[in-house]
Amino acid sequence: MSKIIFVCHGSICRSPAAEMIFKMLCSEHEVISRALTFEEIGNDIYPPMKKELDRRGIPYARHYAEYLKPSDVEWADYIFYMDIENRYMLVRRYGELDKFQPIFRYTNSVTEIEDPWYTGNYKKVVEQITTCIKDIIKNI
Repeated sequence: MSKIIFVCHGSICRSPAAEMIFKMLCSEHEVISRALTFEEIGNDIYPPMKKELDRRGIPYARHYAEYLKPSDVEWADYIFYMDIENRYMLVRRYGELDKFQPIFRYTNSVTEIEDPWYTGNYKKVVEQITTCIKDIIKNI
């Protein structure tokens, strides 16, 4: 059983969506999501992302955004990030670690998961995350 963390900027859109999608598709691993900034700590999944998860029948529970701590990094086997900015923040804080991987590492059709907070494209983001999660499950 692997221990997996999905990270994004605030952990109210992409990383909790990835956590919930992963949990829906696979129960063989421990999965959590974390934020790389403090601004959304304690907040739930952003309502437009909840709406997209609902539309697709993806179950979720009340989410409290939490900041990625050194103990989380130590705990995890894999830490999947969404975009190059996330990678930069991880490496700046913790150094270059093999466990830091892009969520799209095993997916040829996706090169970055855009932040829907800025683009409003929740449908595209959930589709891309789902594709990436399926490929992660096949490969770990």
